[in-house]
Amino acid sequence: MTEWDQTEFRGRVQSALDGFLDDQAERLAPLGDDAARLLAEARATVSGGKRFRAAFCYWGFHAVTGPSYVDEAALVRACASLELLHASALVHDDYMDASDTRRGRPATHRGFAAEHRRDGWRGDPEQYGASAAILLGDLLLSWSDELLRRCGLPLERVVAALDVFDRCRSEVITGQFLDVSVQARGEADVDAAMTVLRYKSAKYSIERPLHIGATLAGASDAQLVDLSAFGLPLGEAFQLRDDLLGVFGDPATTGKPAGDDLVEGKRTVLVALALDAAPQAAAARLDAALGSALTQEQVTELRRIIDDSGAHQQVEHVIGELAARATGALGRADLDPEARSVLHQLATAATVRAV
Repeated sequence: MTEWDQTEFRGRVQSALDGFLDDQAERLAPLGDDAARLLAEARATVSGGKRFRAAFCYWGFHAVTGPSYVDEAALVRACASLELLHASALVHDDYMDASDTRRGRPATHRGFAAEHRRDGWRGDPEQYGASAAILLGDLLLSWSDELLRRCGLPLERVVAALDVFDRCRSEVITGQFLDVSVQARGEADVDAAMTVLRYKSAKYSIERPLHIGATLAGASDAQLVDLSAFGLPLGEAFQLRDDLLGVFGDPATTGKPAGDDLVEGKRTVLVALALDAAPQAAAARLDAALGSALTQEQVTELRRIIDDSGAHQQVEHVIGELAARATGALGRADLDPEARSVLHQLATAATVRAV
């Protein structure tokens, strides 16, 4: 099996992002200190992380080309554009979910609200924080397009990849609206929760990054179909794992409070299964508690309801089935053997994780 240095790759992606933000800082310098504050938050937002989207884009490219020569710096810049899209989604998502933290630091809207309050400015600190988060998320979204468009790979390939990128952004934004609508209605069956999961996260996390990388490499339609057969079920397994971590994850590892998805009222597949299977009184208790401030004792109680319903075990089983389907499709795909080996490693990393 091919060994791949994920740490070294993450460093290259970070360098590409840092270089791009250096260019933006120079362009925006005439706007003064407030622009510098926004840039500083952008840097913090794109620092760290697992870089799964960039990695799947990179190996989607090499799945088509094999080890043949490519402008590596240009390819890494293209892959890094997906991390700007991801950062944009996180900034907006944290505001919509009223999250307090992200990766152990204040969420963007909370951080700017705190600055407003500390400096004694006029108006509502929370509204200021919300405005800053919306604008930063929009800026990151715009930059994701710019970085891909200017990555330096052949223009005809970049134009084709931008078409996939357009579809990716439309899917994730509309998927996010499906999510907030489900939360607003206060109900979600398993099918609705899976639709949200697929379009809000699964496709843009793995399938579309694979497609963008492969399209940059000149993939055939058959190769894109093979990558979908691998990437879509893997993306669903990836997000189901994320949903489990949102309820059962260790805050010291995830950087989010205990049971954060319960506090935010997320009606995930896990929650939908638990509401279906739990006894009536327990299901009513879980349903009523979703989206409210919870003590550690209450989080523990809700976790127990989900566990006792069998939903936790059922989601673990589905993750295993989806991962097996994905790796089976990968084994049958007409792709470069080295890339297939690394994609198999990435599949394991995406579905067996604690953060």
